[in-house]
Amino acid sequence: MKELVAMDLKGKLVIAFVFMVLGFMLSVQYKTTEQQRSIRMDRVEDLSERLKLAETENQRLLAEIENLRQHGVDNPEDPGQERLELLAGTTEVEGQGIEVVLDDSNIPKKANDNPNLYIIHDEDLLRVLNELRAAGAEAISLNDQRIVGMSEVRCAGPTVSVNNVRSAPPYVIKAIGAPKTLTSALRLRGGVVETFEFWGIQVKIKTVEDLRVPALKAPRNFEYAKVVGEKEGQK
Repeated sequence: MKELVAMDLKGKLVIAFVFMVLGFMLSVQYKTTEQQRSIRMDRVEDLSERLKLAETENQRLLAEIENLRQHGVDNPEDPGQERLELLAGTTEVEGQGIEVVLDDSNIPKKANDNPNLYIIHDEDLLRVLNELRAAGAEAISLNDQRIVGMSEVRCAGPTVSVNNVRSAPPYVIKAIGAPKTLTSALRLRGGVVETFEFWGIQVKIKTVEDLRVPALKAPRNFEYAKVVGEKEGQK
């Protein structure tokens, strides 16, 4: 009899322990679910707040763009804007000027002469470009590549690289400016044209009343250079 009572008591204790464990697990699961729900709500509220901030910033930027347009900063007819575009070479231009065509030498080469003396190099092209700039050329292109302050003209094997685009002779240089002044600068006694002709490098110069110089095809983005005023304003 005593053994039956003991077994019954033991069974009840086991059942009670099982219920306790089950209750604890349910409690933990409930708390976890509530925490996850709270986290989701926090995330929703955070995203909602970010969206409101983004919309506010978007409205501010739109208002700033409209303000800039009203003041002529984005107006292509604004003289200041036109001057900036001309200096940057980001727009096609036209006007009177000259066209210079350069080609390698066509005279027989002597046995002991350096063959490089009879072909056009980057330094030859740079001499022509510098003379034209000094003579007041307002826009220049080389084989339809606009020449700006950051343009590179360098040898790349048997070709010349201009704005990272390879070109081969004949080289066509277009320069907008006073035709007589530009031509005289190139034909000075002892100047570039006289040097070219000595080695047989072919030079043709002609005046063009309605000369077109193309825009820079790939304007360079500035990643490291910042305007001083903007940099100080960010501090």
